[in-house]
Amino acid sequence: MPRVKRGVTARRRHKKLLAMARGYRMTHRTLFRPANEAVLHALHYAFRDRRARKRDMRKLWIARINAATRNQGLPYNQFMHGLKAAGITINRKMLAELAVRDAVSFNQLVAIAKGSPGPG
Repeated sequence: MPRVKRGVTARRRHKKLLAMARGYRMTHRTLFRPANEAVLHALHYAFRDRRARKRDMRKLWIARINAATRNQGLPYNQFMHGLKAAGITINRKMLAELAVRDAVSFNQLVAIAKGSPGPG
């Protein structure tokens, strides 16, 4: 089996990884091994936190909707149940936007949710 000299391949791989480590501090941007570990950790955190951000945003939307509905005398869970019973399908992101930016429309939705018959 012929001997393989990996100079070009390794250099390309190292340069690509060191380019990903730009902006890191100390040897994490200049030496391959610490840079490799730092980049692997950073990619792992990025993957994990893209999912965490979705959870955080949903929590924020629910908190905003809850605050707006309680001003109208209706807790969040009864509001959502009332919308479902009235056949209104609108996601929490849009409900939160309405609560913040268009209070008149949101109050109409709260009135609709209140008007629908309760459980039982």
